[in-house]
Amino acid sequence: MERFVDVADGVRLWSERLAGPAGADPLLLIMGANASGLAWPETLLARLTAHHPVIRYDHRDTGRSTWAFDEQPYSVADLADDAVAVLDAWDVERAHVVGMSMGGTLVQLLLLDHPDRLLSATLLCTAALDAWDVPDMPGPSLSLLRMWQEFDDPRDDAGELAWRVEHWRLLNGTTIPFDPDEFRELERRVIAHTGRPDTPGAHARAAQDGLERAAELGSVTVPTLVVEAPDDPVNPPPHARHLADTIAGAELTTVPGMGHALPAAVVDPLADALLAHTAGVRR
Repeated sequence: MERFVDVADGVRLWSERLAGPAGADPLLLIMGANASGLAWPETLLARLTAHHPVIRYDHRDTGRSTWAFDEQPYSVADLADDAVAVLDAWDVERAHVVGMSMGGTLVQLLLLDHPDRLLSATLLCTAALDAWDVPDMPGPSLSLLRMWQEFDDPRDDAGELAWRVEHWRLLNGTTIPFDPDEFRELERRVIAHTGRPDTPGAHARAAQDGLERAAELGSVTVPTLVVEAPDDPVNPPPHARHLADTIAGAELTTVPGMGHALPAAVVDPLADALLAHTAGVRR
């Protein structure tokens, strides 16, 4: 079932609820920067919906949600509030929440500002709110930094698709073999869902106000799992360890070979970790 959620004047988010077992607790998926909710692999959704109703959505300026950053700029913190609005729209009082990359940043803000809405939290391929203030903490690879400078370059439809696949190749890392056909099909689905072929890039311009709150994470009481991606070229080790050490009571697990992408090879171990975590949480 699909639903549009109004989050500001003239700004609507596309969302979808996928059916799970009757009476099971819902699970909200929050994707990373500039990524549609369609970026969650269908195979992962199948694993998760066997145990939970699953809600996914498009951030502002992605997918079928409103693209209007230049007219209505916003902050990263506003995107965290959007996640709460999605829960409200589906009449969900509390949910297990999973955030990838920037989605993990948003989940950290939810842990601080809306713990009453979270049954559990899972963060993957992400960094702690204070990570860039930690001496010698590694940043994204140089090859990715160079490619990110091309976000707004003009490309025809074929060139755009090829650029996205190459971007996924870098994000995938070097341990798990990269299948370009897998990610080409993913991006074709995303483009068809979105109805436009251009690359979204608004989140790189979103204000960073209100993110200097890592010290507060030591008081978190929501059961939290941090998933380490050892071959992540965006937030490489020791980011996950630092994040787990920062959040009170957080557990750390590793998906071997995982980079900053969700190829078929990581779906089962990732789903196993997510479902073990949610199964261990009692209301």
